[in-house]
Amino acid sequence: MFALGIDPGLSRCGYGAVRTTPSGPRAEAIGVIRTEPSLPLPARLAELQRELRALIAELEPDVVAVERVFFQVNVRTAMSVGQASGLAMAEAFSAGCEVAQYSPNEVKLSVTGDGAANKEQVQLMVQRLLSLKAAPRPADAADAAALALCHLAHAPTRMRQQAAIASVRP
Repeated sequence: MFALGIDPGLSRCGYGAVRTTPSGPRAEAIGVIRTEPSLPLPARLAELQRELRALIAELEPDVVAVERVFFQVNVRTAMSVGQASGLAMAEAFSAGCEVAQYSPNEVKLSVTGDGAANKEQVQLMVQRLLSLKAAPRPADAADAAALALCHLAHAPTRMRQQAAIASVRP
């Protein structure tokens, strides 16, 4: 399975593409998409959309795992994260990818074993799990790779659940 994790954001949108292999998970691409804060919001959203579309077309993931928008103290930040999240899900769906969402706590728990892990702990575990020479930076890139790892860990259970639901539907 090949999963693309997206840590949505308007200034920095993290991405991490991870493929399962017989020897364990392997990173295919990790980075961030940046938009210029001085540009008008519609221009930034259009740029992010173009970049996400190109990334999904280039990588051709089976699934795109997006961080679920969670509580934010800053309303402006919550709105921009929600907009970026919506773009990521729409582009993934339009490309024919399965879309999954995970909360930040689910991702941290899956990758570090602690749902309250800090950014540095997530970065270090992503480095270890993917056998990288250095921890992914910025944290948005590591968070996105952690999302992909989280989905790969949960995928077998999700498939069994979907099969069970399908078997009881009339």
